[in-house]
Amino acid sequence: MDLKKYVRTVPNWPKPGIMFRDITTILKDPAGYKLAVDLLLEHYRDLDFDKVIAIESRGFVFGSLLAYELGKGLIMVRKPGKLPAERVRKEYSLEYGTDAIEMHKDSLSEGERVVVIDDLLATGGTALASAQLCEELGAKVVEMGFVIDLPDIGGSERLEREGYKVFKLIDFEGD
Repeated sequence: MDLKKYVRTVPNWPKPGIMFRDITTILKDPAGYKLAVDLLLEHYRDLDFDKVIAIESRGFVFGSLLAYELGKGLIMVRKPGKLPAERVRKEYSLEYGTDAIEMHKDSLSEGERVVVIDDLLATGGTALASAQLCEELGAKVVEMGFVIDLPDIGGSERLEREGYKVFKLIDFEGD
């Protein structure tokens, strides 16, 4: 089955010229959702790692299922102000300004092996910041996984240049 058929493309959102790839149509269709999760499970089942790092918020939808099914811990990377205990924070650049993400300082231990999961890879800024937070806490990022990659935007290339292995289920190139 082709997972791409479950993705809705919304032209000119959130601004003119953008072709928004909407995963909510994967999630609302039981066959599409099952296919996406099954493909991720198939890929990660035999990989040696300890925890799943899920990026807010749609990364939680896939990361939590992977962690549960594979018997791994789940670590949530959140936007600032969402986590109650002592946190580590990483700021990163956006097209116009900066943003930040946080995770609990006690989320990871030295030497743990992790997989970073999110729904979509565009510029790679959030994923790169997430990986850097993991490394600051002593973990090794084994791979980064995404449901959708937008290769024309360059995120996968950026992450690979930084030395990270990237896995994705779908590429959406151009329009």
